[in-house]
Amino acid sequence: MTDVATANPVHDFIGKTIATHPVVLFMKGVPEQPRCGFSALVVQVLDHMGVDFVGVDVLQDDGLREGIKSFSDWPTIPQLYVKGEFVGGADIVKEMFQSGELKTHLTEQGVLA
Repeated sequence: MTDVATANPVHDFIGKTIATHPVVLFMKGVPEQPRCGFSALVVQVLDHMGVDFVGVDVLQDDGLREGIKSFSDWPTIPQLYVKGEFVGGADIVKEMFQSGELKTHLTEQGVLA
């Protein structure tokens, strides 16, 4: 993160959120009611695996919706963070789930039994 990013209140919020919660999904909608298919896919994968996670609805604030993209330097939403590190979007999460890599990663990070 650059000095410019640390002066950004949206980036501060994102940084605090991913530092406070072990697994965070920045998504469209909320876990109980995703508002796009890609967000729904990641929620479905995490729920299937029994991962406890926090969903942050980027549709509630345009600054957050754009800010998460610049924070991660990743152009799409949803975005999954585990222990403060960006994991990826829907396609990456799906591929990691299918290969078993996601389960290994979450277990190694101590967020999955």
